[in-house]
Amino acid sequence: MFATGSKQIVIVGAGFGGLAAARRLRKLMPAAEITLVAPVDEFQYLPSLIWIPTGLRDGAELRLRFTPLLTRLCVRYVEALATGLDPAGRKLHTTKGDIAYDGLIIASGGAWLKKLPGAMGLHGVCEGVDAAQAVRARLLDLAKAGKGRIALSFATNPQEQGAMRGGPVFEMLFGLDTWLRREKLRERFELTFFHASNAPGQRLGEQAVEVLLGRMAQKGIRTVLGKKPVGFEDQDVLLDSGERIESDLTLLVPGMRGQDWFANTGLELSPGGFVKADDMCRTSAEGAYVVGDAGSFPGPDWLPKQAHMADLQAVAAAQNLADALQGRTPHHKPRVELVCIVDSLDAGVLVWRTPKRSFLFASRLLHPAKRLFEWYYLRDLRSAAAKFPAAGA
Repeated sequence: MFATGSKQIVIVGAGFGGLAAARRLRKLMPAAEITLVAPVDEFQYLPSLIWIPTGLRDGAELRLRFTPLLTRLCVRYVEALATGLDPAGRKLHTTKGDIAYDGLIIASGGAWLKKLPGAMGLHGVCEGVDAAQAVRARLLDLAKAGKGRIALSFATNPQEQGAMRGGPVFEMLFGLDTWLRREKLRERFELTFFHASNAPGQRLGEQAVEVLLGRMAQKGIRTVLGKKPVGFEDQDVLLDSGERIESDLTLLVPGMRGQDWFANTGLELSPGGFVKADDMCRTSAEGAYVVGDAGSFPGPDWLPKQAHMADLQAVAAAQNLADALQGRTPHHKPRVELVCIVDSLDAGVLVWRTPKRSFLFASRLLHPAKRLFEWYYLRDLRSAAAKFPAAGA
């Protein structure tokens, strides 16, 4: 398929960053032999996980095979876990053996930090379809009972304050409020948002924090701010003030950390355990790049860990890698911006932030806009699946 002596490129991970890198690299280097390594042939569209608990989406709608897309791109798939790296020998260690590379892009994501007592027993949403469906099941049980107490929050990594994902919690909070009102159950449910900070969501900007907290007050959502969680008993939240938030369903998006296998790469890591990168997504090893949640990048303190930023980093990393392999000087830096629609099932608040400006806009049109973007992003995977169905399908 490929010419003798063609460049060997390896991508680790099949999330937003990994697939974006594969698409761009194939355009830039038609003759390269590209291999993608991931443990399972499944892409999950994470931004829509917030709609599973309230029934707007079913888990099956957000799970798609990515190998049909790789087939169309002429990218080889290795079903394996990455376990380490030999930077000097340019070899990726995996559970299926070593894979040599001329260029490497690490896009395997991060891991969740769950150190507080009882945190492992809490419900999550960002952790994937299965977690979101578990929340759906518990929510339906409470709805059937006709009453309940739901507590929501997000946390960070104390070693790396930017390693967090708070937007989905705000979306779940306002989405639950809308859903409960539609079901005529809102008056029988207590919604509580708790956080260690007095002004949670600062990465979205001060104006956004004011708007979000104002909407909570308007909708009768209880807030417990400035008190640090120290543990959980069943679903109840224990605070450093000695108080307890009683809850029947606690949704917590933990802080993030680097994946365990990063420690076996020989690459420079950040305090939070992520692969450290420069402003062109290059790691400390020649020929190796990192994108998305796997990396720690220079930039403003609000630099987001989100799908959109992973896409931007993947495009820049692919361009720089292609330049380096073809004898050109890499110079591409990913655009730094935060774009988030805080959805509430019937409307949304758009937050857009760059190093030079910040913009906030609320509209009922933003809910269908978010659904439209989901369709736009997934159409490529769906069309590939229709053209290259699974064997025996």
